[in-house]
Amino acid sequence: MDDTSTLDRLAAGKYLLITSFRKNGTSVATPVWVVRDADALGAWSVTDSWKVKRIRNRADVLVGPCDIRGNPTGESVPGTAEILDQPATDVYRRLLARKYGVMGRLTLFGSRLRRGSTGTVGIRITLVNS
Repeated sequence: MDDTSTLDRLAAGKYLLITSFRKNGTSVATPVWVVRDADALGAWSVTDSWKVKRIRNRADVLVGPCDIRGNPTGESVPGTAEILDQPATDVYRRLLARKYGVMGRLTLFGSRLRRGSTGTVGIRITLVNS
């Protein structure tokens, strides 16, 4: 499978299913908005979410296309996730606002009102070469 075309396909979708893993190895899949970050994928989440905690403990993830409810719409591929600092998260917020338009800007604004500027973090996902 060509990593570039896989990256393009996943970044072009409206939702990305990130499957992270608990300490005991159980997988947990969560749908998120997705943006392209050069040679990686970008997502955004609440700082103290279980997804972020799982990624901090174990960086390997599976990612694939999905619908709004998290139902897979294609094959998942392996990746490595990292939690970003605030300046990089701010870049992701701008990318999300651009891609998702009015809905994205309203969601980001509401999140900032509820959680403040440090209440969310960016998640950078690099696909693992298959």
